Amino acid sequence: MVHIVFSEADITVLQQAMEFDSSLQGEVIQIKDDFAVGPISNIYEPEGYRQRRDWWQDALLFSPYTEQINIVDDKLTVHNLLKQLEEDTTLELWLWMGQNAHDVCGYYWLMRLMPQLKDFQGRIQVLYMNNLPFINEKGGIFYPTYLHEIQPKEFRKAKKLARPITLSEFETDPDEWQRLCNENGMVRLLEGGKKIVSKPTSFYDKDLLTLLQQEPQKLTKLFSIIFGKTTIKASDVFIAWRYRALESLEQIAVIGEWERGWKEITCQLLQKT
Repeated sequence: MVHIVFSEADITVLQQAMEFDSSLQGEVIQIKDDFAVGPISNIYEPEGYRQRRDWWQDALLFSPYTEQINIVDDKLTVHNLLKQLEEDTTLELWLWMGQNAHDVCGYYWLMRLMPQLKDFQGRIQVLYMNNLPFINEKGGIFYPTYLHEIQPKEFRKAKKLARPITLSEFETDPDEWQRLCNENGMVRLLEGGKKIVSKPTSFYDKDLLTLLQQEPQKLTKLFSIIFGKTTIKASDVFIAWRYRALESLEQIAVIGEWERGWKEITCQLLQKT
């Protein structure tokens, strides 16, 4: 069995779940790109790939993750996976998705990239945590947004969601991703089910500006507020990239040098004169 997940934290929790349930034993592979943001027009062609790579290079600038752009090769990962399926006729592939745009967009990208997956229909299972309640560490019921929010022992329940991807989904899901590629919005949101909608680059800007005050605030503190108290569904990389853009547009003031890293940056509203 091979498990496909879409974040590094999902790898950890799934490996922990294997200790509780041996039937889950298998290799865990991550699709590393975050397809919920950034340009995706002609993403499977050299020009579109370069455009996306260049955007990531700019977005990752000054972040703690600058080396990651050189190690992400999801196409090669999927190519090797397809080869495994061809060589081992007993191998099953399980695609795990949380109820979030990051995972669902990763799933769509995969389905559009590899139409050959249809040849293995019946051996490819999807597990989508869509409106399914779980028990948290305090014993309460909650509905997880991300796979890694689920306790490892609760994966006994999660695995019951496994179902084969249907022939109909092999036909329609790649078309859904193509629609999003044609729209080429810089932000993609999950509206419900597997419905993804495109939004413009500035979609979160109003909310990011609302968080700022006349007094300077550390960028790292803003991250904590955004992830803990708002409904903004974007990564720290995307948020920092937008604050850099807002500075260039002279909508905010930034104190510190971006070249010295995020920890050196404070942001504030421009003083009214």
